[in-house]
Amino acid sequence: MRVEIWSDIACPWCYIGKARFEKGLAAFAHRDRVEVVFRSFELDPHSDPARAVPVVEMLARKYGRTLDEARAMEEHVAATAHAEGLSYLLDGRDHGNTFDIHRLLHLAAARGRQDALLDLAFRTHFADERSVFDPEVLIGIAVGAGLDGAEARAVLADPTAYADEVRADEREAAELGANAVPFFVLDRKYGISGGQPAEVFTRALEQAWAGREVEEPEAGAEACEADGACAVH
Repeated sequence: MRVEIWSDIACPWCYIGKARFEKGLAAFAHRDRVEVVFRSFELDPHSDPARAVPVVEMLARKYGRTLDEARAMEEHVAATAHAEGLSYLLDGRDHGNTFDIHRLLHLAAARGRQDALLDLAFRTHFADERSVFDPEVLIGIAVGAGLDGAEARAVLADPTAYADEVRADEREAAELGANAVPFFVLDRKYGISGGQPAEVFTRALEQAWAGREVEEPEAGAEACEADGACAVH
């Protein structure tokens, strides 16, 4: 069975959803026969690649909220992350263009290190005071995930490297009707949207393995939409 997961490093519900999916997968009897592939989805593809902004300021501007209100939004996400055993910084994080990170994730996929790179990128972005939008930090993450530093640097220096692969993932997401992430596709037959509870993923895997139609998960899963908005659906 193949599970494809469309996500973006800037999406907190993708960070949480990955952890929940892995818990759900761990409870699945045939987990060793599941291939997991991560696909690219940019929440804010038109943002300036050369400029990152503080997350709280971005949220306040986007939603017309005060800084205190935007911080409260972040506190809600942080509490959810902590409940899953994940670290989550309320201060010191920024928001920016993720296209280069997606290109490196495709390099990592080609080298068999995609999951390791994604884990490190998520951890750095949400739990570390370093910025994943700093090219030197990004190269350090790549090396930490087992990639060759010179190769990672060469990919970042060439804006065409793996660009087609990123765009192809994004076209597929649109064709599948995915307008929010995380978005999970099981064997190209069943789709699940949002950071669902772990038991929902386990049940979906079991149903798909048995050849039954996957039940529609209950509403309420949190996700980030293509316009950058992160909310409850």
